[in-house]
Amino acid sequence: MPLIMITGIPCSGKTTRSLELKSYFEEKLKSSGQNVEIISESNAIIQTGYNKNVFFADSKKEKAIRSSIKSDIQRKLDSNDLLIFDGSNYIKGYRYEIYCTTKLYETPQCTLYCNLPIEQAWLWNNKRLESDRYDREIFDSLVSRYEIPETTNRWDCPLFTIMPEDILMCDEIYCYLYKGKLPKPNLSTQIPPLASTNYLHELDNITKDVTNVILSMQQLGVNYDIKIPNSSVNLKRATVPSKLAILRRQFITFSKMQQNEVNQIATLFVQYLNNNIR
Repeated sequence: MPLIMITGIPCSGKTTRSLELKSYFEEKLKSSGQNVEIISESNAIIQTGYNKNVFFADSKKEKAIRSSIKSDIQRKLDSNDLLIFDGSNYIKGYRYEIYCTTKLYETPQCTLYCNLPIEQAWLWNNKRLESDRYDREIFDSLVSRYEIPETTNRWDCPLFTIMPEDILMCDEIYCYLYKGKLPKPNLSTQIPPLASTNYLHELDNITKDVTNVILSMQQLGVNYDIKIPNSSVNLKRATVPSKLAILRRQFITFSKMQQNEVNQIATLFVQYLNNNIR
């Protein structure tokens, strides 16, 4: 009966998180006799015989599949099973339609947003089997069309936002769906603070300064245990400039969502680099 809607840009870990949820809830609901079912947008596309690049290039094909999936969800909401809708769900109007369906059946629903920087999602895409990859044109098109869920939209609430390095908040989701209680406010459910112009300026400048220090030390032949001004930790090891640029953009994206103290930006950025440079 309850529904968990998964959403995110291509290659953001949606199916991985869906399987994690399925495993958790199968164990959690074992004694109740309830089943857990994943309704997969990807499987629906495969069953029609379409290549997903061809599929997403044709709005008529997309509309037909979305309609079919919505009907499937509506049929299955009348049972006691837990449904996990694994799909891009990039159109907020479509998410609203699903929300209206769950309200009709008076069943709880929540949204899990797999938040991933675009550059990292593209890297993950390129690691897939060639037959399962998105073409660059289709990938960029889906990213540009994606309408990010917001806690101010009632159809997206409660909204759980998860980053790749986060542990899935299964207990919190269970608490809401089966006990009717919203979880205590934390980073997964709070409204992301609006980044002030001054904060963004400081964030950009400080991360740029850290990057310049690293590049300067590399030119001097220093690649390990680099001391960074205004940081309480050293950089364990450097990386190539292109990788450093990608990590800087990712860190800025993360930091916009949770404004940190300005005097902590350098340390947090170096810690982020240490955790992501292999």
